[in-house]
Amino acid sequence: MAESVELPGRLAILPFRNKVLLPGAFIRIRCTSQSSVKLVEQELWQREEKGLIGILPVQDAAETTSMDSMLSQGVGSESGERSSNVQVSTSDAHKVDGKNPSEVIHWHNRGVAARALHLSRGVEKPSGRVTYIVVLEGLCRFNIEELNTRGPYCTAKISPLEMTKSGYFLISIFYLLTCLEMEQVEQDPDFVTLSRQFKAIAMELISILEQKQKTGGRIKVLLETLPFHKLADIFVASFEISFEEQLCMLDSVDPKVRLSKATELVDRHLQSIRVAEKITQKVEGQLSKSQKEYLLRQQMRAIKEELGDNDDDEDDLASLERKMQNAGMPSNIWKHAQRELRRLKKMQPQQPGYNSSRVYLDLLADLPWQKASEEQELDLKAAKDHLDCDHYGLVKIKQRIIEYLAVRKLKPDARGPVLCFVGPPGVGKTSLASSIAAALGRKFIRISLGGVKDEADIRGHRRTYIGSMPGRLIDGLKRVGVCNPVMLLDEIDKTGSDVRGDPASALLEVLDPEQNKSFNDHYLNVPFDLSKVIFVATANRMQPIPPPLLDRMEVIELPGYTAEEKLRIAMQHLIPRVLDQHGLSSAFLQIPEDMVKLVIQRYTREAGVRNLERNLAALARAAAVRVAEREQAVSVSKDVHKITSPLLDNRLAEGAEMEMEVIPMVVNNHEISNAFRIASPLVVDEAMLEKILGPPRFDDQEAADRVATPGVSVGLVWTAFGGEVQFVEATSVVGNGELRLTGQLGDVIKESAQIALTWVRARVEDLKLAAAEETDLLQGKDIHIHFPAGAVPKDGPSAGVTLVTALVSLFSQKNVRADTAMTGEMTLRGLVLPVGGVKDKVLAAHRYGIKRVILPERNLKDLVEVPADVLSSLEILVAKRMEDVLEHAFDGGCPWRQHQHSKL
Repeated sequence: MAESVELPGRLAILPFRNKVLLPGAFIRIRCTSQSSVKLVEQELWQREEKGLIGILPVQDAAETTSMDSMLSQGVGSESGERSSNVQVSTSDAHKVDGKNPSEVIHWHNRGVAARALHLSRGVEKPSGRVTYIVVLEGLCRFNIEELNTRGPYCTAKISPLEMTKSGYFLISIFYLLTCLEMEQVEQDPDFVTLSRQFKAIAMELISILEQKQKTGGRIKVLLETLPFHKLADIFVASFEISFEEQLCMLDSVDPKVRLSKATELVDRHLQSIRVAEKITQKVEGQLSKSQKEYLLRQQMRAIKEELGDNDDDEDDLASLERKMQNAGMPSNIWKHAQRELRRLKKMQPQQPGYNSSRVYLDLLADLPWQKASEEQELDLKAAKDHLDCDHYGLVKIKQRIIEYLAVRKLKPDARGPVLCFVGPPGVGKTSLASSIAAALGRKFIRISLGGVKDEADIRGHRRTYIGSMPGRLIDGLKRVGVCNPVMLLDEIDKTGSDVRGDPASALLEVLDPEQNKSFNDHYLNVPFDLSKVIFVATANRMQPIPPPLLDRMEVIELPGYTAEEKLRIAMQHLIPRVLDQHGLSSAFLQIPEDMVKLVIQRYTREAGVRNLERNLAALARAAAVRVAEREQAVSVSKDVHKITSPLLDNRLAEGAEMEMEVIPMVVNNHEISNAFRIASPLVVDEAMLEKILGPPRFDDQEAADRVATPGVSVGLVWTAFGGEVQFVEATSVVGNGELRLTGQLGDVIKESAQIALTWVRARVEDLKLAAAEETDLLQGKDIHIHFPAGAVPKDGPSAGVTLVTALVSLFSQKNVRADTAMTGEMTLRGLVLPVGGVKDKVLAAHRYGIKRVILPERNLKDLVEVPADVLSSLEILVAKRMEDVLEHAFDGGCPWRQHQHSKL
């Protein structure tokens, strides 16, 4: 059904900026400007029947040049019918789409009458502005005779350009209009030819769309029933075309011209679909559909070929090649990299080896083949001052480092030794290595070797393995970015070995200056020069380090600190650092030297200073709590006394209600900081130590209490944490003459116990340990020897004299002197042998409050390394034979000189 519609002589005009509504199309708009809202209210909303309005295209002045050029060439207007633009300055008219009213816009002289299909009204919050959403249907073209811009919105006197009938069919996505009576036009041969051509192109387009979207079946029926000149508007309105082309269609009043323009636009859209299908078929013919990433890359390449754009200068591989050229590789390695790059270019991204080859070439390009950090002029005095500032004591170690730097200054390319700092934790090994880097002006990189058991961690994995990667040294050089850093091999004694290889053996090549010029990493597979790297190693013990590796390093021992050195370190370094880490200063917390001494004597006995720093940090945390509580109290008191307001007092008196009143506080940071300083700073005392750190962990009476009974002696041992005092306990029980050992002991120390017992049994008569009628000390008895702290493994050849002393004390029932400790190994004939770690052991005796130390005679030379203040507080006793040890260990001398003998 259809009904005729007579257009009125005047229509309200709604301008469309850079947009055209064609007959047969529909559009949804949102009206927000004052003029458009007034137009919708008066012309559409308040009318009972559906009103008509005019949609008129308008264009900015800056955009008219190109369109006028097209129109001058006859584009967009039928022959003999040139359209013109109406230029209106909106300074005295209405804004278009809310733009600047001072702009000059051009109103087109032709528009389209539109009917409102749907209206909805809304109110914006919080402004309360009224808006309308309108769905419009394009009906027919009209011509502007006269445009009136006065009033709330524009109106125009119009003349119809085509006869219309109202009516439409809503089929699929098109909203169709009824046709004009075209009996004469349809008989024109040119029109018939154009209609057939349009129908063929449209049918082909619909067939393609039907295959892709399954929506073209109903549109085929329209081609058989609707006039072609109407279908031309509908088809073109569904395409994305330029504003100039939309105006051309609007100005095409002649059905033949309109059909010709539509045929051209539909054919262009069809050709673009054909090109896209051609690209897709070309790509899909080469690869499987499942390879999505490769498909997209091939599509991009095919598109470039169609456009004639084959510029690959910014290609990913091209940028990688430029990066490799700038890496400064040696000639032989550059040839190897070029071969690998050519092979990579021939591979497809989906091939299994593509990613591994790409990562390998990235590594080659990132390695610092020639990039080195420039060394500053070495100033030995400044280096010495830097070492003294960072580390207290360690005179011998500092002197060795200065000697090392002096050689580097005289001969920069000298192949110096690899320094290996050996000592317990917390004595400053790592910080010494960083100080060397700072003195040389080089970058510092730390490689942790603790727990490394795989040789590939040093040499890298071969690239044939999945997940292969370079070794830690090559990776560290990549991260540091220079070929001559100071590289710290930390915890070199913690490496292990298993079926995957021996990392310590792999380090032999790294630390040998004659071999590391061509270090071959398995992943890199090309030689890399490590001779410019300064290697520094750290270890807690020398014993686990294999002798060949130890031979390549110069060992510098850091035995630990004395109590006086710990005190100076705490006062100069630890306390300022702890206060800074906890946001405090000396104005809030003060730790006197006497209290630091108590912390050292009662709570820490390790060789380093880490536990000392932890205890000082505990004191700082307690002070931080007190300062924070005081800050809160000061803030509250300021609030109470400073906030006063007459207005507030009056309103409270009247009982009035208030939403909020902002009252400024006359308090600044200066006053608050002064308030903190009013109270005295927190000074640590002995009571506070016990409250925060708990009861003392160590005291000087421990040795006296434990040696109060016969059968107990005091020995000195060396551990990875420094020297320690070890008590040895022996007792006898009824048995069959067996020897029992407990305390998680190793094989060496078990053998020492067997030797000690044999030596004592062989000298029963000389030592007068048994009555004349007794021939065997072990007759009817078992001997049990125990080393306390059974959870700690113990082994080593330095407990022989301690074991003999404990057994002699047991059999003679004489107490060993509580102020005496001893160390040394003995032979089966009673000769006392020298031991290692003398400095650590003497320092341990000093920390425990021991006054007398028995050492092998051949260890006297090692006392040179012990600080003078420690030696002055100890009595050093030397022993050449076991009898000398017993002479010093008991009050009044060896037990055989005693006249009273105990019966066992």
